[in-house]
Amino acid sequence: MAKSAVKFKDCLAQYESLTADIAARRFAPIYLLAGDEGYFIDALCRQLSSTILDEAERSFNQITVYGLDSDAGAIVNMCRQMPMMGSYEVIIVREAQHLQRIENLSHYTTKPQPTTILIVCYKNKESGRGIDRRGSFYKSCVKNGVVFESVRPRDYEIDSWLAARIGRSGMSMQPKAVAMLKEQLGCDLARIDGELQKLAVSLPENTKVVTDEHVERYVGISKEFNTYELCNAVMRQDVERSMRIADHFGRNPKAYPIIVTISVLFGQFRQMFLLGYLMWQTRRRGVPFPSDAELMRMLGVGNIFAIRDMKENIARWNNRRLFNVLGLLREYDAKSKGLDSGGLDQDELLRELLLKIFSSRQ
Repeated sequence: MAKSAVKFKDCLAQYESLTADIAARRFAPIYLLAGDEGYFIDALCRQLSSTILDEAERSFNQITVYGLDSDAGAIVNMCRQMPMMGSYEVIIVREAQHLQRIENLSHYTTKPQPTTILIVCYKNKESGRGIDRRGSFYKSCVKNGVVFESVRPRDYEIDSWLAARIGRSGMSMQPKAVAMLKEQLGCDLARIDGELQKLAVSLPENTKVVTDEHVERYVGISKEFNTYELCNAVMRQDVERSMRIADHFGRNPKAYPIIVTISVLFGQFRQMFLLGYLMWQTRRRGVPFPSDAELMRMLGVGNIFAIRDMKENIARWNNRRLFNVLGLLREYDAKSKGLDSGGLDQDELLRELLLKIFSSRQ
């Protein structure tokens, strides 16, 4: 299957719409839940499983099979059974990416029964391929049911999902707290959701804003020594603090691998370089400078506070110097992977890189 054209924001909108429909018991006869992001697939499957039938009915009328242990013909036969003392027969196919001859499910999906709800969970990431959209199975799911394409977010898209997710608990989260979670957990929505659940039961009663102190205390992520703080210190040209954080990273190389640190620094300096270029371009053309909201979109930044920090820090860096720093980061990225490293270990490479950044020509 060709790379999905669905954007994360569209995936998120459809997810919210589907969860509302399921809660309102507006069910489709077929759900094909497919894509690269397992979090949404699992969440929708859980909601459908717990909503369509009550606990007593599930004992008789809900069957879960796994792609590796089943075949399409047997699943088709299950789907054609009538429910026993209930409104629906629910058939859940997990790990459908491992199901042999999945196209044969089209023998059922081209003409589904009104008393059966078929839920197919297909995770592209685990199979290395997606469902063939040209096949009759996919086309019949589109025609007769719901096809949900689950898209993995990019780093800058996590913030909006996080805000909506924690907003459902009646709370908000400080930008630094968001950055700490993202740094530690990356774009793994399932792990982030797990930590948010942990926070929800651990936070003091009536907490409205989740802070970096909360994340440090209840999730176990240091608010003082992390990549977010290192980037801030470097951007502010705070040499002493930058080197202190680098020393901490050197003592904990598994928790703070240099490859990740350089990647984050490169992303920050690239955004700063683009911001500097936009400033030069607007001055040259005599046109208004973009608003903060426009800059968020143009630079791929997830929150307005990060934009304001960048605008404050840009005065410390001219574009020539930013360009030179990007070159240094590329050089040390190669060194961190063993190319011409001169035998230096990770902490020595990081300290050397930072000193060169601070001493780079204006």
